[in-house]
Amino acid sequence: MTKEENIAAFDKIKNQVLDSIDSFIYTKDLFGKYTYANQAVLNLFEKNLAEVIGFDDSHFFDLALSTELQINDRLVMDQAIRVESEESNFIKAKNEMHIYKVVKKPLYNSEGIVDGMCGISTDITAEKKLQEQVNEQSYLLDTMLNNIDAHIYVKDCERTFLYVNNRVAKLFGNNAENIIGKKDTEILPKEVAEHFYQSDKQVFSTNKKQVIEETTESDDGETCHYISTKVPFNRPDKLPALIGFSTDVTELFNLKEEFKKRANTDPLTNLYNRRFFTKQAGREYQRAKRYSLSMTLMSIDIDHFKSINDQYGHPAGDQVLIKVAKQLQENLRQTDILARIGGEEFSILLPETSSQSAMIFAERIRENQSKLTITGDWQGSITLSVSIGISSFLSSDVAFDDLFSRADKALYQAKNSGRNKVFYL
Repeated sequence: MTKEENIAAFDKIKNQVLDSIDSFIYTKDLFGKYTYANQAVLNLFEKNLAEVIGFDDSHFFDLALSTELQINDRLVMDQAIRVESEESNFIKAKNEMHIYKVVKKPLYNSEGIVDGMCGISTDITAEKKLQEQVNEQSYLLDTMLNNIDAHIYVKDCERTFLYVNNRVAKLFGNNAENIIGKKDTEILPKEVAEHFYQSDKQVFSTNKKQVIEETTESDDGETCHYISTKVPFNRPDKLPALIGFSTDVTELFNLKEEFKKRANTDPLTNLYNRRFFTKQAGREYQRAKRYSLSMTLMSIDIDHFKSINDQYGHPAGDQVLIKVAKQLQENLRQTDILARIGGEEFSILLPETSSQSAMIFAERIRENQSKLTITGDWQGSITLSVSIGISSFLSSDVAFDDLFSRADKALYQAKNSGRNKVFYL
């Protein structure tokens, strides 16, 4: 085979290779006319080789909509530089705008002078559309996650944050970009990070969703309550992770506590009410009976309370109840239970207290109450006395009501014997 035949055979193979490539390969002269185009270019233009070679881009593109193409070509041929860029070109044959990743380089003659250019273009239209869809979905997702009334985050098993929404970032006093990629111990105080990680470990060890109540303290010392749902997030060939959703339920928790307090508390005196007192007394009664412990109950009634209301009015009567309640509270031990049973009657349960000790305590209460002077928006001052009935737990008692009934009878005896007295039964 002659040299010419070898060259011809090589050119044939070269053209076959270039024609088999999906990318668009071409060369142009200094006037922008095509000097070579592979089969992909011919298919794009829907032309044969003779209809492309010697023609410029105005025959194949809408140049008014393909300005980047001309700019890049001139940069290559006028400044002899390599250009790597993206081009949006409108193809006449397809009546469509396509986006290309292009690499264009100058071609030189034997004297080293630029006499054209070569280029390779890859159609990335579908890829760009997909990327736009991904970006749009990512934007929508970020918008939703950043506006949901919850703290949302993703964390791997090595405690590294993979994502946080704006609420988490604000809670941590930082920007999301400064949190993502860092461990919780780098972002949070050690004790707080460890507190949250305890429930994280439950997710990783069980690979199951966990719903946890979590509590933290804000910078101003306020206790914050959260309901956290943590879900396993297993990623192929990557560290196990979890997705956390934490909702601030502090207001709801405080409201619940307030309702609980109202259910158990007398609104006027802020003492326990009869319902709560009976419940707690029942528990103490069972404990005393089980362990053979002493327990004493004291029933207290303000003497002639009706006449106070009649003479000074009900607002004055309310103030009397408040002052009496405060005086009673000042004498209590931590284990004692004081309640307003109803009207002007109070009860004090004294766990592990003998009748003798209770009598001494009752006398002190009676004396202190008799020294009480109450003034307000009424004429004159109010003084008062109390009657007290006492009863202690007996092994023969069947229920707390037995003890309560005896204390109540003792109270009536104290009142019937002249009031301002302590009576034990």
